[in-house]
Amino acid sequence: MTLMRVTFLGTGGGVPSISRSLPSIAISYSGELILFDCGEGAQRQMMRAGTGFKQKLTIFLTHLHGDHILGLPGLIYTLSMLDRRHPLRIIGPRGTRNFLEVLFSIRFGKLGYEIEVREIDGGVAYESRDFFVEAVDASHTVKSLAYRFRERNRPGKMKVEVLEKLGVPRGPLWGRLQRGETIEFSGRIIRPEEAVEPPRRGRTIVYTGDTRPSDEIAEFSRGADILIHDATFGSEFEEDAVKEGHSTARQAAEIALKAGVGRLYLFHISPRYEGSEERLLMEARQIFPNTHLAEDLLSIEVPLPD
Repeated sequence: MTLMRVTFLGTGGGVPSISRSLPSIAISYSGELILFDCGEGAQRQMMRAGTGFKQKLTIFLTHLHGDHILGLPGLIYTLSMLDRRHPLRIIGPRGTRNFLEVLFSIRFGKLGYEIEVREIDGGVAYESRDFFVEAVDASHTVKSLAYRFRERNRPGKMKVEVLEKLGVPRGPLWGRLQRGETIEFSGRIIRPEEAVEPPRRGRTIVYTGDTRPSDEIAEFSRGADILIHDATFGSEFEEDAVKEGHSTARQAAEIALKAGVGRLYLFHISPRYEGSEERLLMEARQIFPNTHLAEDLLSIEVPLPD
């Protein structure tokens, strides 16, 4: 099993608080490190969390509000000071390239590596051998994206009893069947569907960034193992949430329930709840019991689906 780990580097919103840094989430998987958003001090949080600065590092930006992007200058410069040579990939909505061009015009330090920038409107944002990342519009006050990290389906389990009965020895022939190839053994044609169970679905993580609750986000999150959803406010500020393009904890729970996700993590917590975040958690758990409050440096392993 390939380990998949989610680390919350910063879980606050707007401005940092005593206990919460600004938005940034790290996913470590298959030798790659994925960052969703890059709030101030992200590189220090990465050091504290022990995520490392992997060569294969891709940063996905949800939108260009300061609390989600102003950690980029520090992280970019830190990577250069650490003698990085491998290109850094940054993916975000329209305007990302212009923001970085303005940033580099300041000449805050020499970079020893290239930065690859890609602007997207939605759809597949990035693909690797083992996973892909997709994007969809979120409902915020500016162009904003939500992201879905999806592990590719895993091969089905071998039908051991069938193969042993046929006398097919373990080894390359089993591997070919599991890869979907038809084989011939002892004069008999054996097709994959005879010897291999259906593919097993991969793990899925959805990160909404800043968003009002929406049917699009609910559908995008359907069946996800983990949903990390904007929960800036409690229900007492629902009107403010609508106006400012955010969600309440209760609304996040309603999306989780509608989407049938495994676990919900409340994220982007307003500093007004410093020391009283449990109010948000209790509000959400009344609707979706498997709700958790994201905390800075909380690190969780995502288990394989049953």
